[in-house]
Amino acid sequence: MSEKRTKRTKEFKFKVAIEAIKGDLQIAEIAAKYSVHPNQVTEWKRQLLEKGAEVFALSGEKEEHNQQETSERLYKTIGHQAVQIDWLKKKLGISE
Repeated sequence: MSEKRTKRTKEFKFKVAIEAIKGDLQIAEIAAKYSVHPNQVTEWKRQLLEKGAEVFALSGEKEEHNQQETSERLYKTIGHQAVQIDWLKKKLGISE
């Protein structure tokens, strides 16, 4: 009979990995405490150590991406308004 896999939240995985990194308890003790396999604790620890730096890199990239999206949206709005102003000037017969 096969066992059903348990879905763990990212918060849970982070908590377990941090505890493994601290080294206060052995991997087997942490695994028993959180009812997970020791190999899983080791894997989460490895993932956190390898990808932990991305947390800081992503915030800067997200900010840059948000600024770029905002700029594009504003330029589009300005262009649209410029077209509307030109149309209104033509319609009302106003020349510069």
